[in-house]
Amino acid sequence: MNELTRRQVLAGAAGAGATLGLAACGPTAGGQPIEVPVDATLATAHTDSPSFIVILSDDHRADHLELTGVAPGLRTPNLDRIAAEGVRFTDSTVTTALCSPSRASFVTGEYASRHGVVNNMTDWNPDNPTFFESLAAAGYRCGYIGKWHMPGSLPDLRGVDTFITFTVDEGQGVYFDCPLVINGVDTPRPGTYVSTDLTDLALEWLAAGDPEQPTCLVLAHKAVHQPFLPPTDLAGVYDGVPLMPTPSEGFTWETLLERNVWEGTAGRLEDVYQRYCETLLGLDREIGRILDYVDASPRAQDTVVVYTSDNGYSWGEQTLTGKRWAYDVSADVPLLVRWPSGIVDPGTERAAPVLNIDLAPSLLDMAGLPIPGTIQGRSWAPLLAADDEQWRPAVYYEYFADYPYQVPPNQAIRTPEWLYIEYDRGLPPELYARVDDSDQRNNLYGDPGTEVIVGELSAALAQLRVEAR
Repeated sequence: MNELTRRQVLAGAAGAGATLGLAACGPTAGGQPIEVPVDATLATAHTDSPSFIVILSDDHRADHLELTGVAPGLRTPNLDRIAAEGVRFTDSTVTTALCSPSRASFVTGEYASRHGVVNNMTDWNPDNPTFFESLAAAGYRCGYIGKWHMPGSLPDLRGVDTFITFTVDEGQGVYFDCPLVINGVDTPRPGTYVSTDLTDLALEWLAAGDPEQPTCLVLAHKAVHQPFLPPTDLAGVYDGVPLMPTPSEGFTWETLLERNVWEGTAGRLEDVYQRYCETLLGLDREIGRILDYVDASPRAQDTVVVYTSDNGYSWGEQTLTGKRWAYDVSADVPLLVRWPSGIVDPGTERAAPVLNIDLAPSLLDMAGLPIPGTIQGRSWAPLLAADDEQWRPAVYYEYFADYPYQVPPNQAIRTPEWLYIEYDRGLPPELYARVDDSDQRNNLYGDPGTEVIVGELSAALAQLRVEAR
């Protein structure tokens, strides 16, 4: 990209609405993009480096795709399209099932214990390195559009030429008329639906770049976070459609239980769940627009599209509605990867256990760049060619106090056979046999004959606690 074009892009909406067609309102604190100089020793040839579009959603649990059949009436044609044309990871987990810690883990490649965003109240440390810096130094054009939602002041983000996000409702954003912070400028967005608006801005950003320059865009959606408001034309589209049956331990008004009411989903479980599915359908439609753009672009064959979420969600399992817990429904997230020139067997699945901290090293690995020593995750790029179920023998999960939610701080270890959880206070340990009890309904802790496996898992968990810091 020549210097004049770069200046125009960096100006974004901070100017008089020239680039991206935006009307500026007034300055805010933070939110500025910070350019990182290109390092000639790292710069990669434009024709050899894949571009990346990472689509990050919120509260989308792993099994809620049309292709799984878990929710018979659910439709996700565009997410299914990514899976059919790429690879679907069937054991993808976050290290903390909570928005802010998980988002920080995606961009840093670190556990919450290290990057410091341990809940939705602790500040993001602006000194934390992100994968944007490495990519930008290698000549990538990078952008971040969408939900940032990390506590503290909105940072100036190193390595991107455009930073578009929102701070309204403590960073959660709102579905309709969501005001944005565009390159540090507060900008009203009347008459918009947030998933569509963010996609519009993402498409404009993609179109504004040099088609020969490799790019990395993170498009971070608010959807499908509560209060689950679909676009107007999709509200009620699932009326009378059979969706997921309520789990055996679930019941209509469990959303009002004391440990659930803080999740903000009060109401009939069936009604709230229907709105969740309708909101997801709206998100899927926007993802289709991104895929159509990529397919028509000059770099269609060498653009990696990644879809994932910051955590899963319980819909009645263990009489819970929400996240935070170490159970699979809370911690498991979709991970779909499409790369036409880099995946030789599209439509396949990988059972290797991968984590949100693996995104950063995977992007750098696919770009042919060194992985900084600060990163704790592993690159799943080799798994795009061949599966390896022993690739990671155990998964570590950590959760810290997040007032006022009534989930005790806990740490867990998950292997293909077992889920073992230890709480810092309030609750005894839990042990589940994942093969025979995939929904974690039968706590085996304390049962005769489990003493040996509990001892082994507890010792392994203690070691993982040390390694995460």
